[in-house]
Amino acid sequence: MKKNLDMTQGSPFRLIILFTIPIILGNIFQQLYNIGDAKVVSFFLDANAFGAVGMTAVVSNTLINLINGFTQGFGIITANAFGARDTARIRRSIAGAVTLTCILMVVLTLAGLIFIRPMLLWLNTPEELLSDAISYVRIIIMGLPFTAIYNLSANLLRSLGDSRTPLYCLIASIILNLVMDILFVGVLKWGIEGAAIATFIAMAICSFACALYGYTHFREYMPKKEDWKVGRKEYGELFLTGLSMGLMGCIVNIGTIILQGAINSLGPDVIAAHTAGRRLIDILMSLIYTYGFTMTTYVSQNMGAGRADRIRQGVRIATLIVTVESAVLIIFTFLFSGDIVTWIASTDNTVIQENARLYTRVMICFYPALGPLFILRCTLQGVGKKMIPLVSSVLELSVKVLSAMWLTPLLGYLGVALTEPISWVLMTTILTVGYIRWCKKTRRIKEQGYGY
Repeated sequence: MKKNLDMTQGSPFRLIILFTIPIILGNIFQQLYNIGDAKVVSFFLDANAFGAVGMTAVVSNTLINLINGFTQGFGIITANAFGARDTARIRRSIAGAVTLTCILMVVLTLAGLIFIRPMLLWLNTPEELLSDAISYVRIIIMGLPFTAIYNLSANLLRSLGDSRTPLYCLIASIILNLVMDILFVGVLKWGIEGAAIATFIAMAICSFACALYGYTHFREYMPKKEDWKVGRKEYGELFLTGLSMGLMGCIVNIGTIILQGAINSLGPDVIAAHTAGRRLIDILMSLIYTYGFTMTTYVSQNMGAGRADRIRQGVRIATLIVTVESAVLIIFTFLFSGDIVTWIASTDNTVIQENARLYTRVMICFYPALGPLFILRCTLQGVGKKMIPLVSSVLELSVKVLSAMWLTPLLGYLGVALTEPISWVLMTTILTVGYIRWCKKTRRIKEQGYGY
């Protein structure tokens, strides 16, 4: 296979599979970052430290997902230019993306360090977890610039059809992270800070390796001196597309933060159960939502080439793939989730085990709605329909707020488990209506002889 894929030519099924497999592996390994920290902490320290690592993830992930959303949005513009075979526009889009990412990572890092303690207090963090949680997450936030460099490099490489290089860099850094986790926490006894430092160092190496590869292997697309003079219109296009993708992920995570506050009120055992269950769900979810990343590149390149017919064909194929995968994952979860979450949490506490098992089984039953959600949301972003995905994300936020206020107090942890599935069904319905309207519009334009 070539170092990059042209998604505007060839079998959509083959292209989608070839492009997605490295992203799936990359996302699984990305989850191993968190699982590695949590597992080492639970093994060498205690359940409170394990819960602290898990509960801070919703805060740090909000910042990380905002960065990833922005850079994924920048990648849409680059992929569109690649599909149109406009090399000069590719270089300018990369120059603009680098500038905007530098500004973003400075702002988010400073904001995270200033507001993290008030945020954890607002989330009703149990007193016995607060000190560990702050110690851990502050170091993670200080590593946000490296996360930004990696995500920008990875999303730009994917927009040019290279989904393998980000995977290779990530695998190397995760191996390094796990080795340092054991060294810093288990051998040197640095406590929970040791796990955070291991992640910090590993991500720094990963980000620079990925950026260096892109610079040396895609020199024809690297900005020249004149390309850094990006116009206001191009900055505006980059910023609005990045903002749309970033807000979409950020809004969803704000809802998750609010929901975490409700979880925290249920006590340390439930926090640990949710941490263990969420670790497994995140891995299984990565097998589904990565097709959304693929569709962002696939759709953006084909929009640049004016191939709406290939976009519709790709959506049908990707939806069929995730539906089959969802059926397999449901069977897997009901058979093995109990043993897996017990291993992750390193505990024989029956309250933790039972709640973690409940959470994973409820969530997995709604994966047939989750797969189309990711595909349609990223497809609509790729074709330039920014508002419908954003509205669907606001809806998810609303459902999580209502759950924290009413459903969780009424049903306890079962209410938490039902929250996201309810929002998935509602969002997928809205996105399906939006996608059908886009399909009808493009067919009508083609019949009138105006393109597509």
